[in-house]
Amino acid sequence: MAMSSLHENKMDDSPSPSQLKAEAAFLIRHHSDQLRSIALSPDPNLHYPLHFDFAELMDDDPPLAQSLFSQPTNHLRLFDDAAIWAHKIVLGDLKLKGHKSVVEKKFIHVRVNISGSPLECPETFPRIGSVRVKHRGILLTLKGTVIRSGAIKMYEGERWYMCQKCKHKFLVYPELEARNSISLPSYCPSLSLKPCEGMKFKELEDSIIRHDYQEIKIQESTQVLGVGAIPRSIPVILKDDLVDIVKAGDDVIVTGILTAKWSPDLKDVRCDLDPILIANHVRRTNELKSEVDIPDDVIMKFKQFWSDFHDSPLKGRNAILRGICPQIFGLFTVKLAVALTLIGGVQHVDASGTKVRGESHLLLVGDPGTGKSQFLKFAAKLSNRSVITTGLGSTSAGLTVTAVKDGGEWMLEAGALVLADGGICCIDEFDSMREHDRSTIHEAMEQQTISVAKAGLVTTLSTRTIVFGATNPKGHYDPDQSLSVNTTLSGPLLSRFDIVLVLLDTKNPEWDAVVSSHILAEGESDKSKHDEELANIWPLPMLQRYIHFVKGYFKPVLTKEAETVISSYYQLQRKSAAHNAARTTVRMLESLIRLAQAHARLMFRNEVTRLDAVTAILCIESSMTTSAIVDSIGNALHSNFAENPDQEYAKQERLILEKLRSIDEFPDINDIEGLCR
Repeated sequence: MAMSSLHENKMDDSPSPSQLKAEAAFLIRHHSDQLRSIALSPDPNLHYPLHFDFAELMDDDPPLAQSLFSQPTNHLRLFDDAAIWAHKIVLGDLKLKGHKSVVEKKFIHVRVNISGSPLECPETFPRIGSVRVKHRGILLTLKGTVIRSGAIKMYEGERWYMCQKCKHKFLVYPELEARNSISLPSYCPSLSLKPCEGMKFKELEDSIIRHDYQEIKIQESTQVLGVGAIPRSIPVILKDDLVDIVKAGDDVIVTGILTAKWSPDLKDVRCDLDPILIANHVRRTNELKSEVDIPDDVIMKFKQFWSDFHDSPLKGRNAILRGICPQIFGLFTVKLAVALTLIGGVQHVDASGTKVRGESHLLLVGDPGTGKSQFLKFAAKLSNRSVITTGLGSTSAGLTVTAVKDGGEWMLEAGALVLADGGICCIDEFDSMREHDRSTIHEAMEQQTISVAKAGLVTTLSTRTIVFGATNPKGHYDPDQSLSVNTTLSGPLLSRFDIVLVLLDTKNPEWDAVVSSHILAEGESDKSKHDEELANIWPLPMLQRYIHFVKGYFKPVLTKEAETVISSYYQLQRKSAAHNAARTTVRMLESLIRLAQAHARLMFRNEVTRLDAVTAILCIESSMTTSAIVDSIGNALHSNFAENPDQEYAKQERLILEKLRSIDEFPDINDIEGLCR
């Protein structure tokens, strides 16, 4: 009875001709181009979208905008009817102008975009976890990541009935709360002056309007949650032109109507109403997933910064690197590696369509207490899109994609690597993963896709993500053994990491004295020198903006000098690394190029110079996964910021160039220095 009375109220709210006329006039005034495009389309059976901004309606007709917000169920249907009416008017104008081939369309759906309107407020744009009963029945907007994408089905929607007494025809809409069943009104809904009160209705033949139907699930981002909070999710229903426009891993902003549906009947289980959002407008924000607001004055600050360090660029670079994990003393090599990994290189696509990834991967192997987890967490903060997990608590399905059964149907649910698409996936305790689980991420790291064949679902998902792993060595690290033996990680998996840094906690009295002095100074806040050092460190928001800006603005290309240095180093490694051939494949050459491009971006440049190439080589040398050419690299854990980095770099560069002279094709060091001047 309650559902019948609710349905009768919906019938009573049928639109009046004056309402239709006002909304049709608004659409013609502001969106005649879209109406004309729809009219000129050839297929009359397709469902066509007509987009408009809520802010535009607010300016044109505030009372109508208020009604649309507070009663979206009725007014969105009213707008659809108005769009058909406006379409017929435009169609008539086109026929008068000589367009004889235009065909009348049956289905036009108005899609309301709330971007830039007053509806972008916490009350109407809440977190998914904050959705409550008070949000039911209003125009609601939710933001999240698609974690599940269901199959596209055919849905029997509204249908026409006729009163057998007065022959009045009316539409009846299925009710989601009753699992899309049709509930007929108690009496004829005719609005004539003399009520009919007929109670027998006949369904009109071939009057059922069918829709495409898809159910997805979106989950709120972990970046907006506090520690210990569980990310919440909500199902979203897509219909008609909205189906199949998003996939698992996409970031979306969905505007629609919050309603509920009965949960499935289970024996001895209470039947509840589950919240669900019926989408009216869906906006994919994949291109905005790492967007950071960078005002023009901040960009000018970046340019001025590098102008100030024009004569000593490496001092400027180190000033930026000091902002990475400032609470950890030293570890210059690790901070440089983190910066280069987050910035990344330039993706290359050849003529055949083969892609070479631009994202770099980093693995920290070290003794407990060397700060690995802190670097992981800080890297996640620097990226606007990040997922942090542990190898012990992750399965292969949790990292890649899971097949789940919902209502008798198998669906794919995105794992950590898919959800981190376009960002960074931090995996702590990498060694705790089972061998089978580690093998599943090989494709994700190199090809940046995940091929799935589960429960009859065969597909490929995108994983353009940076993988940042941390692991402990197996027992005591033995420098005489290979990295694979020391970590129990396979050679093919290690070769996919561009940089693998080994942090060994060796007994070094001088280093221990320096570190202890730094830690004790942190506790004495009255020391002016310590406070001054902290004031000069780049804050986290500035680092986020800088990394985002250089990634989007610079597309560095290699100079001839950089190509020569990188090529010669690669050839030298191939000659001397017979025992470590798994690492010195073409992958190492690609890693060198990526790191050199990332360093050029870090240095605010659009070309890869010899300095960038040599720095990339120093990073590879620090990896300790190759046969080292330069003996002065040392333990990455004890690497510190040089007082005069440009002078220190000159020494390391000369050492490397002297070693490279053993390659026949490599020019004399003095010739290279002449070329670079």
